[in-house]
Amino acid sequence: MLPKEDLLKGAENRETLARVLDKAEQAIRTWDIALTDFLSPPELAEAQAIFSRLTEVNCLAWGGYPQAERKRLAIARSDIPLDQSLVEVRALAIAGNFLFDSASHRDFLGSLLGTGLVRDKVGDIVLLGDRGAQAIVVPELVDFLSSSLVQVRSVKVRTQEIPLEELRIRPPKVKEITTVEASMRLDAVASAGFGMSRSKMVDLINSGDVRVNWKPVSQSSHQVQSEDLIAIRGKGRLSIGDVMVTKKQRYRIHLKRFV
Repeated sequence: MLPKEDLLKGAENRETLARVLDKAEQAIRTWDIALTDFLSPPELAEAQAIFSRLTEVNCLAWGGYPQAERKRLAIARSDIPLDQSLVEVRALAIAGNFLFDSASHRDFLGSLLGTGLVRDKVGDIVLLGDRGAQAIVVPELVDFLSSSLVQVRSVKVRTQEIPLEELRIRPPKVKEITTVEASMRLDAVASAGFGMSRSKMVDLINSGDVRVNWKPVSQSSHQVQSEDLIAIRGKGRLSIGDVMVTKKQRYRIHLKRFV
């Protein structure tokens, strides 16, 4: 069996990762493919870091479309091939007239959870303005939600399964930024990328709202580098691209902000 206690040392999402490792042991024991529920980006990053240390198993993440934030993991013995078709997810259309009572992501999620679901069973939710939303869920809940999810806020809705190909995914907006900084400190690079004051960024870092590669970072002086991903709750993500050192020993940094 896997050395779970060693693998879980220092884990931020220990309870979730313990369940993921249970799935890995199941895959080893049964020679079958085991599926987790949906994982958030920080949970997924930690899980993938653990699996990179294991030779007995491999894993593949999929959430219904390439840019999905929440994904399920398929886990199998290392000699069993994996592909996206093995990671079972389904899409639902939640259709209604929201012209006079608009609903947010939180509203749709609240209505889904209000049927008795736990958060792990629901993947991404795609908003469609005044026409409703689309949601990605585990397959076993499609029939239940089709009959149980009948209202969001004050709006009557019709919930039915749709093919994944009918998901109305909008490509993320990308803003490219080049900045020159005296150092690669997190507060300097992130404040430039997110267009806010250094003091405001320090406040966000101190309050635990900033993650680097999905790990919480509480030190403003943390050194970032090329290919790092900086995420701020409610403000999007920032990808660090090429970094060049200028003649004056400053750092010319290419950034991509996803909003």
